[in-house]
Amino acid sequence: MFIARQPIFNKSMKIYGYELLYRVDLNSEEFANVSSTSATASVFGGLFEQGLNQIVGNGKAFVNFDYDFIMSDTIGLIPSDSLVIEVLETVKIDEALIERLKYLKGMGYKIALDDFKKDVFSSIIPIADIIKIDIINTPLDTIKYDVKELLSQHITILAEKVETEEDFRKAVDMGFQLFQGFFFSKPKIVAKSNDKNYSKIQYSRILQELRKEEPSFNKIANIIVSDVNLSYRVMRVMSNRRKDPFNSVKLALQYMGLIELERWIHVLMLQSISKDKPVELIRMSLVRAKFGEHIAIHSKYRNRRDEVYTMCLFSVLDAMLDQSMKKALEKILISDAIYDSLVYQKGDLVPILKLITAYEQANWLDVHKYADIIEIDSNKLFEGYLKAVKWAAYVLYTFI
Repeated sequence: MFIARQPIFNKSMKIYGYELLYRVDLNSEEFANVSSTSATASVFGGLFEQGLNQIVGNGKAFVNFDYDFIMSDTIGLIPSDSLVIEVLETVKIDEALIERLKYLKGMGYKIALDDFKKDVFSSIIPIADIIKIDIINTPLDTIKYDVKELLSQHITILAEKVETEEDFRKAVDMGFQLFQGFFFSKPKIVAKSNDKNYSKIQYSRILQELRKEEPSFNKIANIIVSDVNLSYRVMRVMSNRRKDPFNSVKLALQYMGLIELERWIHVLMLQSISKDKPVELIRMSLVRAKFGEHIAIHSKYRNRRDEVYTMCLFSVLDAMLDQSMKKALEKILISDAIYDSLVYQKGDLVPILKLITAYEQANWLDVHKYADIIEIDSNKLFEGYLKAVKWAAYVLYTFI
C-alpha cells in the first residue's frame, strides 16, 4: 500500500487537512485485475486499521472517490467529522448519485468537487461544501466571475496547485479560503541581511556533536550555557517536566538526556530559523528526516543513516531562510555528499531525495524507479512514512 499526503492550508497558513493520495501497489494505476473500487476499498480499510488520525492529526482527510465507492457503505468506516469526500470530475452524475451525496452531507460528511468544471458539476454545486480549482489549468485571471458566484452561494473555494507565494496572495485577495500546493516549501529570495547566522551556527555545533559516535556532554553543555537564549529555553522546557528546581543549566541538561536533547535541538533550530513560516515546513523537515533514515536503514545506504537523516532535515532550509541553499548552508559543517546533494542536486545521496519528493507528490512511477536504484523494497515505504509522520507529530507536540 502506498499513501502520501499533501497539506491543505487556510488563509493563516494553518493546516486545515491533507489530501490523501494512494495506490494499493505500483501497478494499480491501471487497475489490472482489480476494480478501482476494490483498490480504494483496500486502502480505505488500511487507513481505518492504522487510524486516520495518525496520518492527518486533527485535520480533515480529503479522499478521492469514484461513483461505485460513493455509493458503497465503506465510507462509514471513517467518522464524518474527519473525512471530506472528493467527487472526481470523471464521476457519472445521475439522480442516484445526487441523492447519495445529499444523504452523506446530511450525515455530516463534507462534499468537495475536484478539478472543478462548471458545466460538468452544475447539478451538484448546491450540494458542495468545498470546490477545488486547479489554478494552473484555470488561471486566476480567467475565473474571477466564477469565484464571486460561488462565494455568493457560501461555498468554500480551494485553490489547488498553488506553486508560488504570489499565487497564494492573489488567490487570498480573490476570496479563496483554502490552498493546496508546495508554495510554502519554496524559498522567496529577498535581499536582506541575515541575523540568524549566530543561532544557526550554535545549533549546527550542537548537532554535529550529537551525531558523533560518543558525543561529549560537556561540549554540548558549554555551547548551550554560552548562549542566554538557549539556556533560558532549556530551563523552560525542563521546568515543565519536573517540580524540583535546577541549580544549573548543566543539571537540567543531564535530566533531559542526549536523545531528548537532540530532538529538542532539531525543532528549536527549525522553529528559530523559520520565523513567520508555517509550522508545516518544520513538520516536512522532520518527516523527511525520519523517512530518509528509514529508507537508509532498509537500503544500500544502511551505514549512512545519520548522514541521510541530516541531509533530509536540511532539505527545505532554503525555504525557511528565504535564501539559496548554498547561502543557507554557509558555516554549517556538513559532509561534501550532503552539500552536493542539496546545493547541486548531484552525488550518490540524490536518489534518496528524489524518492522522498516523488513519494510526497504521489508520483508512484518515480517512487518505483528510485526505490530500485536505492535497493529498497517498495513495500517498506508506507511503513516508514507512517512512522515518520507519527514521530514528527510527537516531536512537534512535545517541543512547540
